[in-house]
Amino acid sequence: MVTIIAALTNFGQSLAAIGLSLLYSVLSVFQVAFALVQNTIGGILKLGQSIIVLVLELFQGVFGLILANFAGILIIGGVYYLYTLRQQGKGPKMLQKKF
Repeated sequence: MVTIIAALTNFGQSLAAIGLSLLYSVLSVFQVAFALVQNTIGGILKLGQSIIVLVLELFQGVFGLILANFAGILIIGGVYYLYTLRQQGKGPKMLQKKF
């Protein structure tokens, strides 16, 4: 014959098992979120590394010298263009002079 104490003990063990299952579920969700962030950051770093390798491989040799000079002229010209826009008070608000 089942006693009241045995029934309450069985009920308590069931509640504890349910609580542990919920705790493990919550911990699993955090682990998945952490893995997602870790893989995303790893992917971004690998993409950056690939872009750097691409740029370094493009700027090798005589063709690379010509391309590097062209890119340098474009960068300097772009900076000068933004500077002149700023001096004239035109362009985006971010570039305008603050008096």
